[in-house]
Amino acid sequence: MIDWLPELILLEHAHGNWEYYLELVYGVYQDDFIFSKVNYKNIPVYRRRLPISEGKENAFWHLISCGDIEDKRNIDIRRCERIKWPKPIIEKTSSKSIWIWKNKRKSEERILLYIHEERYLVVLGVRSGYLLLCTAYLVERTHQHENLQAEYEEYLKYN
Repeated sequence: MIDWLPELILLEHAHGNWEYYLELVYGVYQDDFIFSKVNYKNIPVYRRRLPISEGKENAFWHLISCGDIEDKRNIDIRRCERIKWPKPIIEKTSSKSIWIWKNKRKSEERILLYIHEERYLVVLGVRSGYLLLCTAYLVERTHQHENLQAEYEEYLKYN
């Protein structure tokens, strides 16, 4: 593991109690994204607050769950375990272990921050005067990792 990445938060840290674990993970999210400011190269990074679901912000659910249909996303334990990772990845832009590039998804320009050794991706949406934390997740499928690698190499070729 890359030495500057925080330790994982495991379900065992909550003695196997899922409700307590979810609150522990949300507490980290609050500390990192609600109670403190996050910047990427001096550009503020904000988060989607609404809709609030089960007392928790929309961006939180995107960091810990997966799925294409908004109200049918499934909690992903691997995302929960890595809840401490997005903030330092966003803020540590000088690390050679982070591949950084821009792409477009639909009509939205995005900045991708990829720790290829860990296969962990943070996605920021480009807005006027700020960035929006879209999601972050462990890239578990080999073809997805290879696609990201090819996209990064293509970006480097032309930029």
